[in-house]
Amino acid sequence: MSGKLIVFEGTDGSGKATQARMLCRRLETEGTPFREIDFPRYGKPSAAMVQEYLDGNLGKKPGDVNAYAASMFFSMDRYASYKQDWGDFYENGGLVVANRYTTSNAVHQASKLLKSDRKEYLEWLFHLEYDLLGLPKPDLVIYLDMPTEITERMMRQREKDTGTHADIHEQDEVYLKNCRANAKEIVKECGWLVINCAKNGEPRTPEDIHAQVYRTVKKQLL
Repeated sequence: MSGKLIVFEGTDGSGKATQARMLCRRLETEGTPFREIDFPRYGKPSAAMVQEYLDGNLGKKPGDVNAYAASMFFSMDRYASYKQDWGDFYENGGLVVANRYTTSNAVHQASKLLKSDRKEYLEWLFHLEYDLLGLPKPDLVIYLDMPTEITERMMRQREKDTGTHADIHEQDEVYLKNCRANAKEIVKECGWLVINCAKNGEPRTPEDIHAQVYRTVKKQLL
């Protein structure tokens, strides 16, 4: 008996971690068992090549590593996490909430390709992870659509507040814009749920977005 998998997706700075955390706290207060997962798993051996890539040690620009190679780094981290962490819980009927998943490769890596090559790449990606590696397909993908101009502003503020440094994805505004444009097409093809996270040029409050998220999750999965 398999469980349910909810995935939060979006470009960098769109609020995925915040919304995943808010949903999990809501489930906790309601007494609904769940497991929260987050990718990449920085610091784990399985994410070593992801770290090398995002730190710019394989190339200073995202496009210096082709979509297929970069995807393999992330795929191996997800496979290890499933085997080591949440696979048994999911297979016994558990509810899993993920901040990023296979869908992140679809958003980020497919944007490196010509539009005419994206369909072939997506077929390869989903076949690799869902069929060959045996990872579960999401039951619900929530795509948080936030304008790149807003995410850039928010990420720069976050760096200033926390003293952290942006990875090669987050540093490249042109790349992030391409990701968002690419995602708009992929969302339609894959049937993901889109939540618009800005109104009148300003971000909606996390609480307002969460209310919409929770209504959807309650209606479709709980």
